[in-house]
Amino acid sequence: MTLGSAIQKARKQAAFSIDDLSGATNIRPTLLIEMENNNFLNCGGETYARGHIRNIAKQLDADEQELLRIYEEEQATSKRTMRELLVESNVMRQPHDKRKISWKSLSVISVACLGIAGLAQIVISNSTSIKVVAPIVSQSATPSTTPSDAATPLAVSTPSPSVSADPSAQTSFSTGTGVSVEVDAARGNSWLYVSDASGRTLYSGQISKGEVKAFTSQTRLDLRIGNAGGVDLQVNGKKASSIGGNGEVVSLTYGVDS
Repeated sequence: MTLGSAIQKARKQAAFSIDDLSGATNIRPTLLIEMENNNFLNCGGETYARGHIRNIAKQLDADEQELLRIYEEEQATSKRTMRELLVESNVMRQPHDKRKISWKSLSVISVACLGIAGLAQIVISNSTSIKVVAPIVSQSATPSTTPSDAATPLAVSTPSPSVSADPSAQTSFSTGTGVSVEVDAARGNSWLYVSDASGRTLYSGQISKGEVKAFTSQTRLDLRIGNAGGVDLQVNGKKASSIGGNGEVVSLTYGVDS
């Protein structure tokens, strides 16, 4: 039995017409007809299709897990990146292809770099010649070293311990041990996107049921989870409370003090 025929059978057993089911679920009658014909292309993506199936199962008092299982076998595509899932769910736009740099632009950049390198070489050469002259003049002006001259460097270096003794500098360096988040797909598959405070992507893709992934950062971790009800989180060694329901897309941020 296909998923479409299973939905149709459940609807008829519940004595619902297409219009009755549409009114109960707020799903267009034309889309319900397509779904009963095993066509899920106009559902808005896999995430929305699963949401429609859950809604229909609830109104018809049907086995939600069985309908979702048939959907996974018949309709779910192969694993895709989190970016593709977000585009499909209209959470983000499809990125445009990067513009190619012309050879003319590259030539201009190369000439500019050579000019800068030449100017830097001239500045370095001039500064080097000045530094060499200074010791020669000081040596000629001081033909001998007296005991008082030898003691002078000790007096100049004495302020340096006060810099390292600043307690606030040491405290700011030692405080904070970073943030760690462990994602456990305990009850179902989900898609997952993780980045740090600088926007660097740490993970982008699907996480299968029973799979566990751990992430760490110095200051902050940003997460976007596609099936909040299917995963458990452990933040900084402590189990987090429920983050959402099945099929719900959530965005979370955790820091050192979370």
